[in-house]
Amino acid sequence: MLVNTLDMDQYPLIRMVIENNITEQEYNELFALLEKLHQQYMSQKEEGLMDFTSLLIHFAGMLNEKLNPDETIIALKKEGYYPSLMEMFMQILNKYGRLC
Repeated sequence: MLVNTLDMDQYPLIRMVIENNITEQEYNELFALLEKLHQQYMSQKEEGLMDFTSLLIHFAGMLNEKLNPDETIIALKKEGYYPSLMEMFMQILNKYGRLC
């Protein structure tokens, strides 16, 4: 019912959460993972690292199995969560031809 009330094109992450039956705990785990990766990204960037592929691999490996990593990154970026991290992930995926 909630899916029909909201314009889900504006809220792709919420749509994914609802459609994939993500629990509140799983949702919180996703954002705990994102916060950890964001902190690592900022730290590594400050240290001068330029390849963040390992962070993307960690994200994909730790992401809840109900969610597709590529779609989740796109949804997070569209909703404005962790913009610099999501932009970096998208650049890496584009580099390897994973996103259109």
